[in-house]
Amino acid sequence: MSLPIEDYALISDCFTGALVGRDGSIDWLCLPRYDSQSTFGALLGTEDHGRWLLAPTDPAASCTRAYERDTMILVTRWRTSTGEVEVVDAMPMGDHRADLVRRVRGVSGHVEMREELRIRFGYATAIPWVRKMTDEKPAALVAVAGPDGLVFRGSSLHASNHAHEGRFTVHAGQTVDLSMTWFPSHRATPEALDVEDALVRTRAWWTGWAEGCDHDGPYREEVVRSLLILRALTHFETGGIVAAATTSLPESFGGERNWDYRYVWLRDASLTIAVLLAHGYNDYVDHWRDWLLRAIAGDPGDVQIMYGLGGERDLEEREIDSLPGYQGARPVRVGNGASTQFQADVIGEVMLGLDRGREAGVPETRFSWALQRALMGFLEDNWRNPDHGIWEIRGEPQMFTHSRGLVWAAFDCAIRGVEQYGLDGPVERWRHLRDQIRADLEANGFDEHRGTYVQYFGSTEVDASLLLLAQVGYCAFDDPRMLGTVRAIEADLLRDGLVLRYRTEQGVDGLPPGEHPFLACSFWLVEQYARSHRMDDATRLMDRLVGLANDVGMLSEEYDVDGRSQAGNTPQALTHLALVRAADAIAEMQSQ
Repeated sequence: MSLPIEDYALISDCFTGALVGRDGSIDWLCLPRYDSQSTFGALLGTEDHGRWLLAPTDPAASCTRAYERDTMILVTRWRTSTGEVEVVDAMPMGDHRADLVRRVRGVSGHVEMREELRIRFGYATAIPWVRKMTDEKPAALVAVAGPDGLVFRGSSLHASNHAHEGRFTVHAGQTVDLSMTWFPSHRATPEALDVEDALVRTRAWWTGWAEGCDHDGPYREEVVRSLLILRALTHFETGGIVAAATTSLPESFGGERNWDYRYVWLRDASLTIAVLLAHGYNDYVDHWRDWLLRAIAGDPGDVQIMYGLGGERDLEEREIDSLPGYQGARPVRVGNGASTQFQADVIGEVMLGLDRGREAGVPETRFSWALQRALMGFLEDNWRNPDHGIWEIRGEPQMFTHSRGLVWAAFDCAIRGVEQYGLDGPVERWRHLRDQIRADLEANGFDEHRGTYVQYFGSTEVDASLLLLAQVGYCAFDDPRMLGTVRAIEADLLRDGLVLRYRTEQGVDGLPPGEHPFLACSFWLVEQYARSHRMDDATRLMDRLVGLANDVGMLSEEYDVDGRSQAGNTPQALTHLALVRAADAIAEMQSQ
């Protein structure tokens, strides 16, 4: 059975990532990209669905683990009755190969290690043909099935029940290097990796990147770790930013809220870019903007809310039976049906991200501003249409208040582009539409009786996404209407002090009720508290939230307050970028 979600740590080469369990098993790895089919799928099943286990044979062994400095290199130290050993797990940077290395270092005494390699390509639908390369010592294993190939080097393994197993003993001062490399099966087997050189190069790449972080306030360690995770989720070549490394980790254990997050949401990616800009990483705007131009190329009326890492549009959602699900949670989904939804807020998030780039001094290009004008033309024609909202409801579209606020923000950004940066556009028409959108929102999206903005026009419910109205500049954080909305959210959406997205029992999302507090929403409340001068509340909630991270600083999508465990896909980009924003708000307000 899979481990608790918080027992996993991510390693990454900014092309894909592996989840390494506290038990020494790599239970999730898709090669060569995050959105490829799985090679190790035990996370969504059992060891028979693919894994790479490396751990002491001593059943009483205990471990501690941490990332090596400001890197995505994971170091696990095992203590046994006979000695201590370290395992260094990394996906090397800089060679554009799909490598994974596991270095075993003897610390004291001696430790017998057990290894089990179960390769299952294609979401565990293909057991590969495995052969030995006897011209290498020890003999390398080459596994091939369909388009996928893997070569494994470093220790002697023997076949056993569709797996390969082995044992070896490491003494103090001794090092054993293991490596695995993916390659297209029609090509020649890649040459052996120089593990020492790969680790030195990878360590330097990550620490060099982290040194560029501009954050001197409180929670610096959590901010840097979150930024590293956001960078790890950003494809090195294409610039696409996945929402999470996984699919189908349940939001509600035993329910059907299991989704595939290994794609690029325009909303999440735009928010990530804004966060990176705020911390000095200006060069990522051009990379993201180029990705955006390629992905949206063509008629802006065909814009999707998400794409594949390379800009792929066909993300048809389907259920697969080859993986039984995380601890039996069904269904397991591949693809995401929300890719065809209309979500009116998304263009607003894109415009905000690009506006932040202009503020940071990143110049527009002729093509990038033309794209933004085309997106605004699409909004002019469609802003009155109901949509599926930020939460991608599977029920009937609504006039979501948050979406209208982001449409307002889109026009506001376009107007600012003309007025402050000398760009061209129909600014008078945009001003008229911006005013019309505000009037519509205030007339239909605010409950005068209760003094709160509402989830959608005609509703009396609140939604945590309303906290974003102040963040995007629609209203001030201390505006009486915003403060009334906060009071309503505190009354209706807090569960054990953490924030739900909305009350699922109201049925607006077209799914069975029941889910856990959404961590990004709780960080949004931290930011709201800080910027409305409720600093004690802000720091109290922030301390609680960062305390929910696992031992290596990772956070998933939701938190089960009853089971005291993380829930949903992991690590979640939206959660970590909201953490960074919350920390920034606290730092800024404390400095005043």
